[in-house]
Amino acid sequence: MHAWIDGHLIDPSSPALPVTDHGLTVGDGVFETIKIVEGQPFALVRHLDRLQRSARGLGLVGVDEATCRQGVKEVLAAAPLALGRLRVTVTGGPGPMGSGRGDAAPTIVVVADQVAPAAEETAIVTVPWVRNERGALTGLKTTSYAENVVALAEAKRHGATEAVLANTQGHLCEGTGSNIFYVLDGELRTPTLASGCLAGITRALVLEWYGAREVDEPLAIVEERAEEVFLVSTLRDVQAVTRWNERGLPHGPVTRAVREAWRGEERDLLGA
Repeated sequence: MHAWIDGHLIDPSSPALPVTDHGLTVGDGVFETIKIVEGQPFALVRHLDRLQRSARGLGLVGVDEATCRQGVKEVLAAAPLALGRLRVTVTGGPGPMGSGRGDAAPTIVVVADQVAPAAEETAIVTVPWVRNERGALTGLKTTSYAENVVALAEAKRHGATEAVLANTQGHLCEGTGSNIFYVLDGELRTPTLASGCLAGITRALVLEWYGAREVDEPLAIVEERAEEVFLVSTLRDVQAVTRWNERGLPHGPVTRAVREAWRGEERDLLGA
């Protein structure tokens, strides 16, 4: 693992943030996870654009993209990984112990480490908690991930790698760290952004490269009737779901076709 904070490469095991950093005390921060392929970041421009959108939505000001890019460059030079994960995190910087911010500049952290290739198939479970599609953080990729930690732990207790959440209307929303596509009545579909799901980079690329209908439908209907299901995310790419709760699902032809479309286009966004 290699790490960079505010202009300096550091030992990732050494103390680095003050105890008053707002990202630590109240989860006041945003982040992006970027796949590294053959030493190059995948879809870096799209990820940094979303980082800025999340920062604006959270009210974080002064997030300098050139500084973020410099951190990415230095970490990748120190860690020429064949397959890895690059995380760019921006916090509110040192601040009061309560929710109110001080006037400190944001803290920018870049970390890279190696990852194993994702499995082509996985299992998911529905959890009882919901996404609030009208919440203050809806659509923002923030570091306030405690709800996801709880939901994912529940999924793992059931032998799954992802938890599926509905929104407050009972519509299918997303996973803790993935977007969901499914085939129903022979048509590839995915929830709209109005459902409260994150505007995933991989989700957007699948829509561009393959296409699907964006529609909001009751979670109960999808989990009972879907003919195929797959997850998409930065590190999963396109991953077939072969078990949802206790229901088996095929690794079907649409999922395979989307994965092939992904593989055919992916290289064009390396380093871009």
